[in-house]
Amino acid sequence: MKDSNFFKNKNLIESFNHAIDGIIHTFKHEDNFKRHILMSVLVALVSLFFDMSRVEMAILCITITFVLFAELINTALENIVNLIYEYYEPRAKIAKDVGAGAVLISALNSVFVGYFIFYDRIIPLSNIAIFKIQKSPIHLTFIALVIVILATLLFKSYFYKDRGTHLKGGTVSGHSAVAFCLAMIIIFLAQNPFVTILAILLAVLVAESRVEAKIHHISDVIFGGILGVLVATILFKLILII
Repeated sequence: MKDSNFFKNKNLIESFNHAIDGIIHTFKHEDNFKRHILMSVLVALVSLFFDMSRVEMAILCITITFVLFAELINTALENIVNLIYEYYEPRAKIAKDVGAGAVLISALNSVFVGYFIFYDRIIPLSNIAIFKIQKSPIHLTFIALVIVILATLLFKSYFYKDRGTHLKGGTVSGHSAVAFCLAMIIIFLAQNPFVTILAILLAVLVAESRVEAKIHHISDVIFGGILGVLVATILFKLILII
């Protein structure tokens, strides 16, 4: 019974790895997907400067996901068509054009959503809630974690050394990056020496456990820790200077 559960969990992890492989492949080979990722990060950062409701944030997240989803489906469709047809074929062109049309519709939809959400906030500059960032730790923490996870995956894809997977092992420790990011957020919000020591200690223990389990090298957890600290510091401190 235990062996059965082990294999089920292993298959689940492998499924996640295959899914992330597809995302990384699309990022590496599709310039449009790179632009969509960049725009998604920029929109997430810009949203920090506005007093947005949960419903508006949900709509924004769904819109971003819809655009990225359409680009992934289009990439999969193009690869299937190229696999089936080696030479020019009108039906293959139609399939590719339809896939590109789906991406275009999702992109246009994102423009309309952005207009309805941001227009009334951008025009009257007095409504820009730049100092409300400090009062929105949940929003800021969510954005920080998203950026840390995306950055970890990107670094893993660029510096891949034929060891580990995107979810386990690899050049950058995602656990270390998230742990140190959360530790810095706790430090900034608590502003208490005792809490600071505990937060750093917990992050170090997470990083040490990855090395102890021989999942990562020391350099991997150090790299991840630096990444987490930088993202949290930039979002919670340096961005307030702007």
